[in-house]
Amino acid sequence: MEQLSAGKKLDQAFEKLGKEKTISFELDLDTDAQSLKALDASSDPEPGEEIPDEAADLLSGAKISVTVQSKKPIDESGEKDYVGMAMKVSTKDGDLVEYRVVGDYTYLRSDIDALGKAMNTPMPSAKDLPPEAGGLKKAFEGEWVKFNTKEMEKTTAEMGAEPGAKPAPEPTLDAKTQKQLLEALRETIAREVEFTTSSSKDGTEHITATAPFRTLITELVGEIRPLAKDLPPGMELPTDKDLKDAPNAKVTADFTLKNGELAEVNIDLAKLAEDAKVKKFGLVLRMSEGQAPTAPAGATELDIDELMGGFVGAMMSDEEFGEEGFPEEGFPEDAA
Repeated sequence: MEQLSAGKKLDQAFEKLGKEKTISFELDLDTDAQSLKALDASSDPEPGEEIPDEAADLLSGAKISVTVQSKKPIDESGEKDYVGMAMKVSTKDGDLVEYRVVGDYTYLRSDIDALGKAMNTPMPSAKDLPPEAGGLKKAFEGEWVKFNTKEMEKTTAEMGAEPGAKPAPEPTLDAKTQKQLLEALRETIAREVEFTTSSSKDGTEHITATAPFRTLITELVGEIRPLAKDLPPGMELPTDKDLKDAPNAKVTADFTLKNGELAEVNIDLAKLAEDAKVKKFGLVLRMSEGQAPTAPAGATELDIDELMGGFVGAMMSDEEFGEEGFPEEGFPEDAA
């Protein structure tokens, strides 16, 4: 009865989550620099391509905060129903990058220096940009900038399209396929996952789910394969060889429910590394009260054509770089 009870409680918790119109959560990379270095070493990087100590230290405390807002309950929403979104990537030293989609605009700010360290890539400095860089200079200084979302999508699509080609339809899953995938997931979990529960206290209860990774993923892909023809382009299922090579160590997920609602999920992935040097590697998902994304005040608007055709175009072309790493012909004047 415990197996059925625990599974049912989790089902109900996720159903409650799906009825919300705005949800917010934080995804925490629960690891340390030594474990990240060990994981990197196990992938046999080329000499000089190893993850630097600074990047490992920076990423070891990385967190991703996400908010999604819809006009309808989340489990009934399609792409056109979402009216707001926000995401922020932060570390123990501060925020790396943050963006929000509110109304017609996307808002963005970032710490260029910290991003350069995380990616082990030298980044230009705001002080090296000429005054006419305008809004781009604001972006490099870590201030909020904004651009029209639809104009950006149109411009980037046109840049990569063949002359006269029609825009490709957005990859989507129809409602029937979504329901079938959800049923496949539930059946696999019911068959392969072992549940245990702890005694509840002050409305808080812990449910632990354990399953061998290779067995779980193989069974799940087996359930999904008959639906492969209905999946959007690009959603390729792993091959039988891929599945055979996957580790079969047991993965444990701990779900924390507060008064029947999902509060936190903690997944321990260290055993999947199959490396004794990887002492700590997991993911923690923390739910919070949904807060509607808001537009930051004072954001500088970027002109899409000048942004894509001037600065970004120049950065993608080595022959257009001057000695200092910027376009020899200078920057276009910012229309903002």
